[in-house]
Amino acid sequence: MTIETLRTPLLDPIAHGFLGRRGGVSAGIHGGLNVGLGSEDDRDSVAENRRRARGAVLPGAQLVTCYQIHSAEAVTVLVPPEEGVRPHGDALVTNQPGLLLGILTADCAPVLFADAEAGVIGAAHAGWKGAFGGITDATLLAMEALGARRDRIAAAIGPCIARASYEVDAAFLRRFVAQAPENERFFADGTRPDHYQFDLEAYVAHRLAAAGVARVAALGEDTYGQEDRFFSFRRATHRGEPSYGRQISLIGLPL
Repeated sequence: MTIETLRTPLLDPIAHGFLGRRGGVSAGIHGGLNVGLGSEDDRDSVAENRRRARGAVLPGAQLVTCYQIHSAEAVTVLVPPEEGVRPHGDALVTNQPGLLLGILTADCAPVLFADAEAGVIGAAHAGWKGAFGGITDATLLAMEALGARRDRIAAAIGPCIARASYEVDAAFLRRFVAQAPENERFFADGTRPDHYQFDLEAYVAHRLAAAGVARVAALGEDTYGQEDRFFSFRRATHRGEPSYGRQISLIGLPL
């Protein structure tokens, strides 16, 4: 099966892609293009999937991923990390050709950034904790430090869990409303008393717009509801499965 690579004209001509689970070699509950080093999948299969993912977006580039910790830490990468080394954080930024930045997700929102004129790119892992804490703001600041201009930066939000699939409790809602009362608009009534449906994609888009990013694309793809296309942590949890796959979103500057 061919690798499914979702792109947006907003980030052109920068090489990029939001990849799903189609086109890999993993089997069973990890079936497809699982790139998660932290999953219980076969290590050789994960390595082959990562090789295929890289080839689908920027052949010959060096893939750089981080050890994601649901933080607001953005890491600037100017030289390729040593083999097997993954910097701790939840965003990567570079201006170096030949580096392919990768973010792994399985319901959280992947966000790809580009200032094509400056040749500065970024990739962020925006789960609710990272988005709430400011991971997109940290990515923008790191890009500006490399010469990007905020009014030129474009950002795209890839496949993530949709509001219809993301029920949270009242304490979760109160946390966001305490941050800003207008955040209540990202919640709808849930299926149970004192539960709500949270729109992660819309919240991330709001954070980007509030930070001064005028060009934002949201793909509107629900990872939970499309089992044939995407991995989902919440879906695996609801089924009691012992592990789950991760998909990857990539952006890079050619040599």
